[in-house]
Amino acid sequence: MKKHFILLQLLFVLTSGILFNSSCSKGGGNTPPPANPCTGVTVVVNGTVVNPTAPGASDGSIIVTATGGSGFTFSLNNGAFQNSATFSGLAAGAYTVTAKNSNGCTGSANFTLTAANPCSGVTITVNATVNNPTAPGATNGSIAATAGGGATPYTYSLNGGAFQSSGTFSNLAAGAYTITAKDNNGCQGSANFTLTAPNPCNGVTITVNGTVTNPSSAGASNGSIVATASGGTSPYMFSLNGGTFQSSGTFGNLVAGSYSITARDNNNCTGSANFTLTNPNPCAGVTISVSNTVVQVTPCVSPVNGSITATASGGTAPYTYSLNGGAFQSSNVFSNLNTGVYAVTAKDVNGCTGTSSNSVVSSLPAGPLFSAVKNVLQANCVTCHNASTPNGGMDWTIDCNIVNNRERIKARAVDANPSAMPPTGLLPASERQKITDWINAGGRYTD
Repeated sequence: MKKHFILLQLLFVLTSGILFNSSCSKGGGNTPPPANPCTGVTVVVNGTVVNPTAPGASDGSIIVTATGGSGFTFSLNNGAFQNSATFSGLAAGAYTVTAKNSNGCTGSANFTLTAANPCSGVTITVNATVNNPTAPGATNGSIAATAGGGATPYTYSLNGGAFQSSGTFSNLAAGAYTITAKDNNGCQGSANFTLTAPNPCNGVTITVNGTVTNPSSAGASNGSIVATASGGTSPYMFSLNGGTFQSSGTFGNLVAGSYSITARDNNNCTGSANFTLTNPNPCAGVTISVSNTVVQVTPCVSPVNGSITATASGGTAPYTYSLNGGAFQSSNVFSNLNTGVYAVTAKDVNGCTGTSSNSVVSSLPAGPLFSAVKNVLQANCVTCHNASTPNGGMDWTIDCNIVNNRERIKARAVDANPSAMPPTGLLPASERQKITDWINAGGRYTD
């Protein structure tokens, strides 16, 4: 207890002295705190960087200078301050340098050292020996690659796969490949290579043969082609006119026309052949006969009235008909024909034709009544009615003039209207009767 009391007294005395000293000075007043020496001072740090000479090297350095005071010391990454402004033995990385002047004012700057690029100016080349697969679909191809231009040793990657120490890649099928080589510094270079399978069709000729069955009739679709192939590796597939391939070489339900059949063997080698299906000839064994019935021309009738009526047989009706090679018509009658020689061709529904023998259309002979009247006129009237002196425009030397003027002849020579002809007097009654009989019969050339 006594001990505690003494300690309290000492504490009081010391405290009183401190309080007394803090409130008193020589001048008898209060003393202000000292001024901050860094007020208005900015310490600026600048530096020069020397990067490491190689990846992983620690021979980089930073040399700094500072302004904003004097008597500087320097610290790297908050380490101990040193008098030297140079920091050496540095690896690639980020650094902070702090400068402190003699008054303890500080300033900092950040610097970055980068490792040298080992691949700058380095070109890695990749070469290889290619061994193609020995057969289509085989996987026994290989690529043996070597690299140059970088730092050994190299590792190799196929199509972006894992790198391996060997540059040989085996068990490859036909295709495109990329090999990448990487040197000891990680520098890379690539090259593309292509493996090709041998062509199984070299020296192979696929021959296509076929048996054609023509349609049974025009327009029918029951023709067929049965094709076979040889010269390749069976089995074969067959295609008609570029269509889908099928295992069968038989193509049915075909109409007449041109067809191409392609055969493809087991190695996809192809060959083609052309075939033609034709409609049967509908005229084979068909003989079309044509007979004509002729109507002769009646002189002095207009229009002319000759005609031919044709009759065809031996083909398939209906028939069409052509006269002397003219256009075909459905009618078998050819009218208004003048005298001449004619042949009629008949064509049946299948296009089969036959031609008649020549038919002659001639003029009918003069009838007896007309001949008798002509003789009367020749004997009594022709001296005034001929080509040289056709009185009244009448020339009785022309048969049709007589026919066309029969009413006038009757009026003058028989009826004496308006006067009798010939001028010497009426004809004898027997002569007049000949004219009357002809007129009553029709007054035609053939009467």
